[in-house]
Amino acid sequence: MASNQQADDLNISGSPLGAISLWLLLFSLWLILNSSVAPPILISGALIALVIDWIFMRRSGTWWQVVLTPRSAFHFIVYTGVFFVELVKANLNMLRYVYAPRIDIHPGIVKINIRLKSPIGRLALANSIALTPGSLVMAIKDDALFIHWLDVKTVDPELASEMIAGPFEKHLGAVFG
Repeated sequence: MASNQQADDLNISGSPLGAISLWLLLFSLWLILNSSVAPPILISGALIALVIDWIFMRRSGTWWQVVLTPRSAFHFIVYTGVFFVELVKANLNMLRYVYAPRIDIHPGIVKINIRLKSPIGRLALANSIALTPGSLVMAIKDDALFIHWLDVKTVDPELASEMIAGPFEKHLGAVFG
């Protein structure tokens, strides 16, 4: 029975809707970055997105199981806005630390608990935390992230989870599960 489960896990076909949504995401990013809808740009972007999609689905068919729905698209857009706001807040906070006459920080490593189950959701959360200045993901173990926090406000895992991952986790959970 275990070998059948492993064979299912290694299925390279993945979800057709997952493959289509990944291709749409990659192709959209291509168009945004190129700021052009000229035929050569469209064709090369479609082909590049298709190749990356094929490689990603072949190597990790179980990772990208995102179904593009209006609800998940809405939460991804909201997540993008939340990430931008948190990024600006973190940069302003770093600016305050840099230009303060006396640096009053308390660096340390805190453990936060995460509710996300999908590997891609966890990856997105870890990257969101690492991209905001003042925090860095050091390790992922089971359902916990270990974060180096420039100015530790609390060592309580539940409160730290809400402060660090709370703004992102709700929307990433709705998108990635």
